[in-house]
Amino acid sequence: MWTENWSGWYTEWGGSVPYRPPEDVAFSVARFLANSGSFVNYYMYHGGTNFGRTAGLFMASSYDYDAPLDEWGLTHDPKWGHLRDLHSAVKLCEPALTAVDPELISLGKNQEAYVFQTKTACAAFLANYDTQNGAEVNFWNVKYWLERWSISILPDCKTVVYNTAKIGAQDSQMWMIPVIDGFSWQSHNDEVTIGYANGTFSHEGLWEQKFLTYDKTDYLWYMTNVDIDANEGFLKGGKNPTLTIDSSGHVLHVFINGQLAGTVYGSLATPQIKFSQQVKLVAGANKISLLSATVGLPNVGVHFDTWSAGILGPVTLTGLNKGTLDLTKWEWSYKVGLKGEDLDLPNPAGSASGNWVQGAQLAKNQPLTWYKTTFDAPAGNEPLALDMISMGKGQMYVNGASIGRHWAANKARGKCGDCDYAGTYTETKCRSKCGEPSQQYYHVPRSWLKPKGNLLVVLEEIGGDPSKIAMVRRTVGAVCADIDDDQPEVKSWKELVPVTPKAKLWCPEGQTITKIIFASYGWPQGRCGTYQQGKCHAQKSYDPFQGCVGKAACEVEVAPATFGGDPCPGSKKRLSVQLQCS
Repeated sequence: MWTENWSGWYTEWGGSVPYRPPEDVAFSVARFLANSGSFVNYYMYHGGTNFGRTAGLFMASSYDYDAPLDEWGLTHDPKWGHLRDLHSAVKLCEPALTAVDPELISLGKNQEAYVFQTKTACAAFLANYDTQNGAEVNFWNVKYWLERWSISILPDCKTVVYNTAKIGAQDSQMWMIPVIDGFSWQSHNDEVTIGYANGTFSHEGLWEQKFLTYDKTDYLWYMTNVDIDANEGFLKGGKNPTLTIDSSGHVLHVFINGQLAGTVYGSLATPQIKFSQQVKLVAGANKISLLSATVGLPNVGVHFDTWSAGILGPVTLTGLNKGTLDLTKWEWSYKVGLKGEDLDLPNPAGSASGNWVQGAQLAKNQPLTWYKTTFDAPAGNEPLALDMISMGKGQMYVNGASIGRHWAANKARGKCGDCDYAGTYTETKCRSKCGEPSQQYYHVPRSWLKPKGNLLVVLEEIGGDPSKIAMVRRTVGAVCADIDDDQPEVKSWKELVPVTPKAKLWCPEGQTITKIIFASYGWPQGRCGTYQQGKCHAQKSYDPFQGCVGKAACEVEVAPATFGGDPCPGSKKRLSVQLQCS
């Protein structure tokens, strides 16, 4: 089973970020195996990063896919732990699963049993396909409760050791803690190419971008001159003329006489763009400089290698005394890349060139600006990242190596909200980050750093405030557990004897439990980070966890006696707990 087609998961610039609840991932895998599936390929099990310019069309630098092991190499809990427990349960079923095909037994309207039975082994998968209601079923004269949209695994056809909808694994809240909260920056203003500078050449008409750049850079300048007569009506109080540019994408920065007049950009669904707005021209010669930027190249679709990029026109100027000027077939000048790229500013040797300024002269919120600083590698071994939320769009380099494109100015669009795990998953079902940057943090590999004197260079295309760039470490800030009092748990994976479920929590190596943030046994509401007490709450819910403070790990039995008695007799109860690690 190849699961990429289920999800279409990626982080798209300007798109909300998809995620998939662990209960549904586990349900889908268990359902596949129950139906005689024999191979599961998680796409992906370990996230990563699109360093450099390797990301595809409108793909962000992050390549995490909501994976069980995240982009930073850390466990993404509870998904990692929940799938770990699933794999352990399936492993117990191996003698039966590999010997025979299953027998399908109806247990109700939306409930089924898949039974693998030989003379010496037996395993069963009890499935409830109802998305709204749990159900009690009778399987081989024994009653079992099946949560909605769930599968219970019975390695001996008697003992439930796992249910896909009941997460017994620890959840973790990941925090991004500043380790360098403010760098000492220098800035260098790149040139807005407006004429026959070094490296420019001319041609009649508009050329496709990749044809000229060979994808060696994101950037290509298109330049031409427009002479404006002193008698033009707009110079005497009329409306400024309108410049209209049709481009095959992906981003277009329009400069008139060296000043940024506007920026337009497309999206994954519609990379083609149109700039159409009034521009300020003066009597005499006017320099129109158009900086076209690609945002990755397409890697899927019919004949994707032939898809165009850059300005192919038409390009028109309307609102003049003589009507409309069609600039499409005029003589255009071209310049591949930025001057800062020619100077090799991202690399330590090249960064020594350029007109760098600092202090009060430091450029802020200006287009086409390079920034550089040096820093020492932060202590420890936790993953590091740059927080780029204060910047617009551009690229970042550490010791000459590109860590990818940043684009915090492109806020995520779409519909976000709480996501119910039950029901068929689609790529639009569970989304996050609406109204926020599609990506805020950018991975800086520690293996790329020296102990002292690391060079950080940032290229900013449209403007931002570098004083707010921070380097952060990714760490576990809090751990949580949600355990039902009938949570499946066995004495050992060899002896399938049910035991009282436990909340098992631990902090990463080098950290200990320092605070009880929340604990409630009864009917708690919410999830890790947003817990609230429900109508049923044991008053001594916090007490068992007092002994956890100062320890790296602890276990607490989930039973009424642990919390001073049953707060609501006759009902199912749950423990929700959140502990701080530091």
